[in-house]
Order: sequence, then structure tokens, then C-alpha cells
Amino acid sequence: MKLARRPTHVLFDLDGVLLDSEPLYTQAAQEILDPYGKTFDWSLKVETIGRDARDGAAWLLDKLEVPLGVGEYLERRERRLRELFPRVKPVAGGPEFVAALARRGVPMAVATSSHRAQYVVKIASHPWFGAFQVVVCGDDPELERLKPAPDIFLLAAARLGAPPRDCLVVEDSPAGVEAARAAGMQVVAMPDPHVDRDRVAGADLVVAGFGEIEPGALGL
Repeated sequence: MKLARRPTHVLFDLDGVLLDSEPLYTQAAQEILDPYGKTFDWSLKVETIGRDARDGAAWLLDKLEVPLGVGEYLERRERRLRELFPRVKPVAGGPEFVAALARRGVPMAVATSSHRAQYVVKIASHPWFGAFQVVVCGDDPELERLKPAPDIFLLAAARLGAPPRDCLVVEDSPAGVEAARAAGMQVVAMPDPHVDRDRVAGADLVVAGFGEIEPGALGL
């Protein structure tokens, strides 16, 4: 399990990679859709995961023919998520992998489409996030486009002082993998079991979890 180039910096997505928050997003969405008799399953979620929230919501509401405005849907979802996020757990092996990189002196960043306020709530009970030198959130004023555009990874790399080709991205979504590749970075995909691995075929490595990767084997 080797990469073509030895990376020097590692950029992580947040939801589904470091924190097991995706089930909470699913729960919040399903609670909103229940009165309309609609089901938010993975065939729909895979089309929205990792993308701009407004774009994803607009696509979902149109696809399911739900008579809600995008703003109203997102406001309801945000209220419920604020209640759910404090209970979010780490993805198995995530804290240990981050700690291993920190011991090796590897500079790291979080690059998430989540807004800063959401990020703060999610990590409140997870002090291990102190290992990250840079955090770029989806509402960063220097961001013009979100995933699958490469902007968020390029901005994180710039703030780390790292050339994009020297960065390794850890992602779970097809949109995130596409963004990392567009940024000229190597990427390890860690998709949810419900996501067809063909959707992340552009990744340099595809793994089921942190248990399948070890910093030394990646050249870190």
C-alpha cells in the first residue's frame, strides 16, 4: 500500500473521516422529510455528501418533490443538528492516526465544508483536534467555491505552507476525492460502506478505515 510520491503534509475532511457525524446529518434530514412520506437513503445522500449545503438541499428537495424552500429546509436541519452534534463520536482509529502523525511531526489541516460555528460545536468534546495547525471551514471568507472544486484544499495547503503535490488528503465522499485530485494532491478515500467504491475510483488508495493504513506505509 504505497503512494507514488512521499507526502509531507496531510489534509483531512471532517464529517465521516474524523468524526462519525454523517448518521446525525441523515437523522436530521429524515426527521424533516418524514411528514412528506419521503426517505433519505444512501442513493440520495451520496449525491449530496461533501458538497455545498445549499446546492445539496436544492437538489434533494427537487428530486423528492418536497414543497419546502432551501432556506427553510436548512434552517430546520441546522436547529436539529445543533442538538445532535454534541454527542458525535470519533471515527474508529481517527484520534490514534492523528496522534501518530503528530508524533512524527507531520503538519496537518482540517478542510471541511461545515461552517465554523458547526465545527466548533462538533469538536467541543474532542481535545485531540488541537493537533491540527490549520482549519479551513466552508464559510471561510477566502473561499470562492466548495467541493468538488479544489479551492478548500488549495487554501489549506497554502496556509500550511505546503506545495499541493506534497499533500495527502483523507476523504470519504466522491466530491471530496474529486476536489483533492483537482488540487493536484494524492488522496486516500475512506468511503462509507454504502458508497460504491467506483464512485471514489479516482483516489490513489481506497480503504475501509484507519485500521488499513499506517503512517510509515504511506511514507509519512
